[in-house]
Amino acid sequence: MFDIFTNHLDLWSEALVGTLILFFGGALLALVLGFIVGAMRVSPVPIARAVGAAYVNIVRNTPLTLVFFIFVFAVPVLIPMGRTDYLLLGVLALGVYTATYVAEVLRSGINTVPVGQAEAARAIGLPFGQVMTLIVLPQAARAVVPPMMSVLIALLKNTTVAAGFSAVNLGIIRANMSERGENAMEVLIWVAIVFIVLVLLLSWVQNALERHWKVAR
Repeated sequence: MFDIFTNHLDLWSEALVGTLILFFGGALLALVLGFIVGAMRVSPVPIARAVGAAYVNIVRNTPLTLVFFIFVFAVPVLIPMGRTDYLLLGVLALGVYTATYVAEVLRSGINTVPVGQAEAARAIGLPFGQVMTLIVLPQAARAVVPPMMSVLIALLKNTTVAAGFSAVNLGIIRANMSERGENAMEVLIWVAIVFIVLVLLLSWVQNALERHWKVAR
C-alpha cells in the first residue's frame, strides 16, 4: 500500500499543500473576522450587536456547500479576477463561514469573565477596545482554547468540500489516483490516515496551550 505514496508523490504533495493552504488561510481569515464579529456581538453599541448577530445567524445557518457556490460562481462575476483562483475562493468561503463559529466561541468565552471586571475597567476610563484587549480577552482565552480547537478541526475536515469546486486538495486526490489505476478504497484509507495525523497535531497544540494557561494561573 505504500506504493500509493511512493509512485505518486507529485499528486500527494500537491494535494497536501492545497489542503494546508485552505486550512491555514481559512483559519487566519476566520480568526481575524471572527474576532471582529465576536467583539461586535458584545459591543455596547446596539447597531454593532445587531450587525454581528445578523452575520452569525445568516452565514452559520447557510450550508457550507451553498457558501462555496456563492464564492465560486458569484464572486468572479462581481469582481473580475482574470484567471479564477479556486484555491483563493475556497479560502475565502471557508474563512467567512468558520468566522461565525469563531465569533460564538469568543462570545461564550467573554461571557465567562465576571461583568464587574469590565465595569470596573470602564469606570477608570478605559475605552471598549482596551477593556477587551487588556482585561477581558486574556481571561477569556483560557476558556476558549478547547472549543476553538474543535472549530479549527472542523475547518480542517471542511477543506474537502473545496474538492467539489476545482480546488486541489486531499478531497480530490481519489479521482486523480483512480485515473492512474489505483484502488479507490486504498486511496481513501490513506486520505483518512493523513487527516487523522493532522487532527492529532492540532490536538497536541491544544494540549500544549492548555498546559500553558494552566501554569499561567
